[in-house]
Amino acid sequence: MKTLSKTIFIFALGTGLSTPSYADDEKMTIPVKRLTLESSLRIAQGAIAQCRKEGVQVAVTVVDRSGHAQVVLRDVLAMDITLPISKQKAHTAMAFNTPLSQLSGRFNKPYQVPKLDGLILGAGGIPINVGGSILGGIGVSGAPSGETDEKCAKAGLEAVLADLEMEGS
Repeated sequence: MKTLSKTIFIFALGTGLSTPSYADDEKMTIPVKRLTLESSLRIAQGAIAQCRKEGVQVAVTVVDRSGHAQVVLRDVLAMDITLPISKQKAHTAMAFNTPLSQLSGRFNKPYQVPKLDGLILGAGGIPINVGGSILGGIGVSGAPSGETDEKCAKAGLEAVLADLEMEGS
């Protein structure tokens, strides 16, 4: 057994299968920033507060960088349909890393990417992108217009943006 191990080691050295010198400097993992539950909750509550100022009751979903719902809030009188729509808006904004209002009319041919189930291009979703890192998305649904939904989503992000920027996200 020892002879076989020596033979394999010598063969590996002779064929260049040894560890390259640059590999010592390469990292094997990368740090991934994620929003805390508390940050996501502050975002959702900020969006709800803004929509209440606008006189509308909505649902808000904050998704993480993988598109999974982290916080979902539905105001008392918001319709049930606002829940899946807010999640789809948040996920779409995160996936495209763009406010949904900027995607309007971008995909108007059949069978393009947004025709996939679960993607919504109506205004009301924005990405959470701080310091070049995508941290998630915010989706708001229930206002009479997507513009109002988006205004509320932006207010939610503003509730934590300064703290996230100070932290160096």
